[in-house]
Amino acid sequence: MTEGELTRIRAALDAGDYVQAQKLLTRLSEPPSAAPPTAELLELRAQAAYGAGDLEETLAAYAELYHLHLENDRTREAAFAAVMVGMYLMMDTGLMATVRAWLSRAECLVKDAPDNPVWAWIAAVRTYERLMCGDMPGTGQWAQQAMDGGQRHGLAAPSIIGQVAFARVRIHDGYLDEGLSALDDVAVELSAGNLDPLTSGQMWCELICAMQWIGQYDRAEEWTEAMERWRQGAAFGGLHGRCRVHRAEIMRLRGPCDAAEQEALQACEELRPWMRREFGWPLTELGNARLRKGDFAGAEESYLAAHQNAWLPQPGLALLRLAQGRVDEASAMIESALEHPFDIPSKERPPSGGLQRAPLREAQVVIALAAGDGDTARTAAADLKDIARTYQSRTLQNSALAAQGRLALHDGQKCQAIELLSQAMMEWISLRMPFEAANLRVELASAHRAAGNDRTADLELDAACRALEELNATTWAKLAREHRPVTPSRQATEPEHCVFCREGDMRTVTFGGPTVRLKDLKGMRYLERLLAEPGREFHVLDLVEVERGALPVGLSAGGAPRIDAQCGLEVFDSKAREAYRQRLAETEEDIAEAEANNDFHRAQLARADREFLVDELCRGVGLNGRARTVGDGVERARTSATRSLRYALNRITQHHSSLGAHLERTLRTGTYFVYQPDPRAPVDWKI
Repeated sequence: MTEGELTRIRAALDAGDYVQAQKLLTRLSEPPSAAPPTAELLELRAQAAYGAGDLEETLAAYAELYHLHLENDRTREAAFAAVMVGMYLMMDTGLMATVRAWLSRAECLVKDAPDNPVWAWIAAVRTYERLMCGDMPGTGQWAQQAMDGGQRHGLAAPSIIGQVAFARVRIHDGYLDEGLSALDDVAVELSAGNLDPLTSGQMWCELICAMQWIGQYDRAEEWTEAMERWRQGAAFGGLHGRCRVHRAEIMRLRGPCDAAEQEALQACEELRPWMRREFGWPLTELGNARLRKGDFAGAEESYLAAHQNAWLPQPGLALLRLAQGRVDEASAMIESALEHPFDIPSKERPPSGGLQRAPLREAQVVIALAAGDGDTARTAAADLKDIARTYQSRTLQNSALAAQGRLALHDGQKCQAIELLSQAMMEWISLRMPFEAANLRVELASAHRAAGNDRTADLELDAACRALEELNATTWAKLAREHRPVTPSRQATEPEHCVFCREGDMRTVTFGGPTVRLKDLKGMRYLERLLAEPGREFHVLDLVEVERGALPVGLSAGGAPRIDAQCGLEVFDSKAREAYRQRLAETEEDIAEAEANNDFHRAQLARADREFLVDELCRGVGLNGRARTVGDGVERARTSATRSLRYALNRITQHHSSLGAHLERTLRTGTYFVYQPDPRAPVDWKI
């Protein structure tokens, strides 16, 4: 290894060309250049790997560096390497048990040196371990130690990490002015370029998360733009994806959601690596964008994927169920989310308290009123008002005002409803949140109509629908024009008796009176299966097998929903499986230490991490330890089945327009296909 080779590697890293740096490092490890790794090479390897998005290589390099320093009795350096492993695990996996295991190793190495600079770094990582686990008092204590230690030893990164975390604690506790002032100071420091690129990216992300906690979207937008400028020249690993999620959130709030959806999709791709427990965050944001577009099938697919990844996709999924007419299910979801708060380690969401409840309460008001449950709506609106009073956020205050307006409309207080809804609608416009303004305008139209002002109601409804169409939310505009709210007060009607029978290569189809004869098609056989079981979700692979006659109707392969097509590609390669096992061993280490110290809460958190890792490992390992395989069969089947069904629907529409319109409203495609008729207009199909 020559100085020239090291110079080229450092130059590639400085230029942000992490892939080139990795290639140069790989050449140094291959014969005839191969030599025992040095501490400098291992640090360069870790930096290049993280920049290129290879988390496991980053962790492996720092772990190797830790052991190298231990072998050479460099305890301070070994402790620092252990802290780095813990920090990267914290940032990119959400597995707090493994973080604690590595921090404990570092603390043991410097326990006899209380003023060692490593303690500032330990405090910085402990700060966010506590924040992500929802321990706000503990977060504040460690944040103060990080600030003190960083200032004492001239370490800018631990100091500013502690400063940001302490400000977030103050905001969480309701001391907004103090917290916001501290974050403004940090933003000035970041804008001046006084910190290393990795810490800068982390802290921009933290600032944005803090603003989104309290709905200060103007400031979040400003800081998102600053983070985007940082990302163009200095982004590392998963921070690329986090930038994209923040951008998607702002784009969703400000206007049409097509670009927000694309940004969220790219974030999902960039945040897909192994063991990333926060993967449900970009998936949920993707669902939020699709819900606003009126793409209910796409939104459901995203929300369910988030839920599969141990994330709580609420209140989005509950609002989707409401839009689908499944009011009881929506009510149960919101109630469950409030009773069992989100407990996956995360810095993106408030860990507890009013800020965590606020979006759930806002949705609960809407859902409860749709269910005719005024008492629940009143309780939710009162709590939302108290939260808004505590945090003094314009967004939260306006959400509370809108909830009061909806309640007034429900209670028949027409004049008060018009006044409150008008104020809230204008405030949404002022806050540059056009979708919220348009939605509220639909309810304002209802208030005017209830007051007997039909002409004014029509003007408001027309304005709302035009605004929704400008946002490319045409589905919501159609629903607004139909203006048929789903409430229990609507009387159920007798089911309409219809026919969809096959006779040879022809079908007899009756709906709404008229009967037509159509040539049978593959897509019509898919449709037959869906009509036979309204509300049942068919995985696309099971639907295809049913159509082929390979699977009896009413059963799924193996007696359970199918999740993958077996196409010869391993779910996990051997390196990834070994990484999971390593994290599992570290988690067991944290459990043992917690139990030895009678720290039952910590042990409980670690067991949750262990359960996540075991589930993930089982997903990738089959019988006798053989690797499970997946492929792109699901996507091919989804595309083919959707195309066949779409062709059949076009033929039906040509010959029976009313049935075509009915099916357009009630069919949902994607990875799961379902026929979901409106419960207010039940249909009984003879198949």
